[in-house]
Amino acid sequence: MDGSRPLRVLAIEGTAWAASAAVFETSDPTRPDDERVEIYTDAYEPDSGGIHPREAAEHMHETIPEVVANARETAREWADESGGVDADSHDGDARQPSDDDRRSREASPIDAVAFSRGPGLGPCLRIVGTAARATAQRFGVPLVGVNHMVAHLEIGRHRSGFDSPVCLNASGANAHILGYRNGRYRVLGETMDTGVGNAIDKFTRHLGWSHPGGPKVEQRARDGEFVDLPYVVKGMDFSFSGIMSAAKQAVDDGEAVEDVCFGLQEHIFAMLTEVSERALSLTGSGQLVLGGGVAQNDRLREMLREMCDQRGADFYAPEPRFLRDNAGMIAVLGAKMYEAGDTISIEDSAIDSNFRPDQVPVTWREADDWTADGDSVRLDDTAVQGAEATVTIEDGTVSKRRNPRAYRHDRLDSRLRRERTRLEARLTSQARRVGVPTPVVEDVDPDRGRLVFEHVGDRDLRANPTESRVRAVGRHLATIHDAGFVHGDPTTRNVRLSADRTYLIDFGLGYFTDDPEDYAMDLHVFDQSLTGTADDSDSLIAAAREAYRASSSDPGPVLDSLEAIEGRGRYQ
Repeated sequence: MDGSRPLRVLAIEGTAWAASAAVFETSDPTRPDDERVEIYTDAYEPDSGGIHPREAAEHMHETIPEVVANARETAREWADESGGVDADSHDGDARQPSDDDRRSREASPIDAVAFSRGPGLGPCLRIVGTAARATAQRFGVPLVGVNHMVAHLEIGRHRSGFDSPVCLNASGANAHILGYRNGRYRVLGETMDTGVGNAIDKFTRHLGWSHPGGPKVEQRARDGEFVDLPYVVKGMDFSFSGIMSAAKQAVDDGEAVEDVCFGLQEHIFAMLTEVSERALSLTGSGQLVLGGGVAQNDRLREMLREMCDQRGADFYAPEPRFLRDNAGMIAVLGAKMYEAGDTISIEDSAIDSNFRPDQVPVTWREADDWTADGDSVRLDDTAVQGAEATVTIEDGTVSKRRNPRAYRHDRLDSRLRRERTRLEARLTSQARRVGVPTPVVEDVDPDRGRLVFEHVGDRDLRANPTESRVRAVGRHLATIHDAGFVHGDPTTRNVRLSADRTYLIDFGLGYFTDDPEDYAMDLHVFDQSLTGTADDSDSLIAAAREAYRASSSDPGPVLDSLEAIEGRGRYQ
């Protein structure tokens, strides 16, 4: 960056409902303590129901020119303050760019134009892309194409100062857990059906409430009491379809709306908090950042903060203007990408409505992966805090205690701890009976959430993911699937290794089933954990898949279901 004046980026956002433009100015894109950002947003607010793509695009068409003009004016004013450009040289906003408009860097009030390429609604994204190209051509500056979801993560990492956090993105159309490894952000877990905001909106549309539904549910929940609803977590993936149907039915059956709203929040946000804790445990990270429009919910932030406090992790949520869809986060990431030379030509700047965050080469940060063989939280010489449980190893035995989770409602927490303790004991023993290496269960107390096992192995698969070991996992999963049950959370943290044996542990999310899609989810969870913790994940996944195919009595329906699961991912 030229040290004679600050770096200045104009950004445009318009993935769905927010027509937004911003100017970001900094003397060092890596530091949040010497910068300023001005955001202009005109939100699309439908009269009823959710977002209508045609109406949203019409809104973008009408309002993007105005917010961009406001951002340009701010850029000129800031440039005047630093003596960098004559503001009068850029009049004539409505005309097409000509050669005379292609200014040098010194003459332009901005250094680059960043825009959201996706994911989002195609008609809206195309309008934003057109505006960004025209603005970049007008000032003769580079164009930067930003992934909207990565921007949600990066604004939290940037403003928190964290090195390599796990990120929970909770937005309208999306919900996922991301972490950084080997030059990309990896999807550690995501919704299996719909985004968290859209799920809540489906419930509120059933009640006839206007969009957005989240703030209305939050308000009504303050006067509600707990109602039991479905709770679906599979590894670090989660599903909202069942809970939405149950919530609608509860209201139709006469349950108080306030109570259903309270129960809805307690279940949905507990699911998101639980998978965030699992991601922290898997990666060994002690940092969590929150992003997305639903992240403005006080109860969600409270749950995440309580979880992080309980396990000794750091938590950060940006201020509200950076949580909802906004051009400020696009500008901040755009500046980092520009400094790294990560720009695109006009010809290559097509939008991508299904732009996955793990498709983005992360060019703007150093390779500061988490430590794959480190314990999540070591409490003392014998005790470790894993995902939701404290594990103590003494005299050849492992004592596992599912401690109450402060973030979950007491009734929900007691039920989950009791059910999972019972299932873990039963399925660990059942897997052993069908020939899969597991620890011997020596004692179980479901009411206290306590289990005592034989101590097996000397390290996790996470620390040594070789092809021979993942093949063993593929064979083990085929064996338990043939026996009619799933593991539920077969991550690289839940596979223990000795010199000659590969053990499966922690069956707490498992259950009996004969559904091929349930078996496929086991494989999907294992694939995701390899992607998040192993360097050569593609070859390892292929090896596990080959072993499963060779060992399963009927692999076809399972692998077909796995392909369908991967195809309907929120970022495919």
